[in-house]
Amino acid sequence: MLRYVVLAAAVCLACRWALGKWPWDYLRGPSTRISALRRARSLLGVEAGASREEVIAAHRRLVALVHPDRGGTTPAMQEANAARDLLLAELPAPGAGDGR
Repeated sequence: MLRYVVLAAAVCLACRWALGKWPWDYLRGPSTRISALRRARSLLGVEAGASREEVIAAHRRLVALVHPDRGGTTPAMQEANAARDLLLAELPAPGAGDGR
């Protein structure tokens, strides 16, 4: 029995050393933040490396379709705004990293 415990511990350590994650990390799904970012990108139709201008332009296109004044719904508008805010929050602050 002790042999199996030691073998399991060795396999766990080898996995951590070789792959950078513990074996049980592979059993969990993606974090809720990653899932929310994927959903926001999908909703706005932008890629993972989208710039601030691309996110804002995609938001404007979506808002033109889902705005309550144009036949859309308030929840759809709120979802579009939340997606925009989430993606913009992930981008570096303007002027960050350019030495100013």
